[in-house]
Amino acid sequence: MALHALRIILYVLLFLFSIVLFGLCAARLHYTTHLPPNDPLNGGTSFYDPIVAELLVTSLFTMLWSPTIAHAVHTKYEYRRRYLSSFLFELAGLGLFFVFWIVGAGVATSLWGNLRFCHQYQACRILTTLVAFAWMGFIMIFILLVVSTLFAISNNAFHEPLHGRWDPRESHYHDNNPEMRRSVA
Repeated sequence: MALHALRIILYVLLFLFSIVLFGLCAARLHYTTHLPPNDPLNGGTSFYDPIVAELLVTSLFTMLWSPTIAHAVHTKYEYRRRYLSSFLFELAGLGLFFVFWIVGAGVATSLWGNLRFCHQYQACRILTTLVAFAWMGFIMIFILLVVSTLFAISNNAFHEPLHGRWDPRESHYHDNNPEMRRSVA
């Protein structure tokens, strides 16, 4: 399997995990901000967990990022501005998401790592699933970060198009470079 196909599959999985995490975070926020007065959680007083809000925002931004990058890799799309479609841009974005996902997954695990005692309640099952999908999303980000970094290092491609299949004759990067036009022609 070609590297670009692997990256597309990983981005699709990351997108799917982000959708699930977004739904779980929305369910948790809805539950905690609409507690019935007789609910034993927090004495029936509504609240929200800041880490759930962080995971919600992280998953939302990841749902926007993943299809954009997967599309650029699949269609060999290159933006007119070189840095927006380079490996360096992808790695910077993945590095930022790496931090958001590890913080969200780590804090959620420290809060709700072992909820076996209340697994009969739906709220506990949602939290357990939320933690699992936070870690699965982080793992996808980590794999993408490693794969893209290793490819960029081995091919000295930090400033090349992030689709990884560049051809100087078809690239927008080299259109304005007269020296490149002479060598290709």
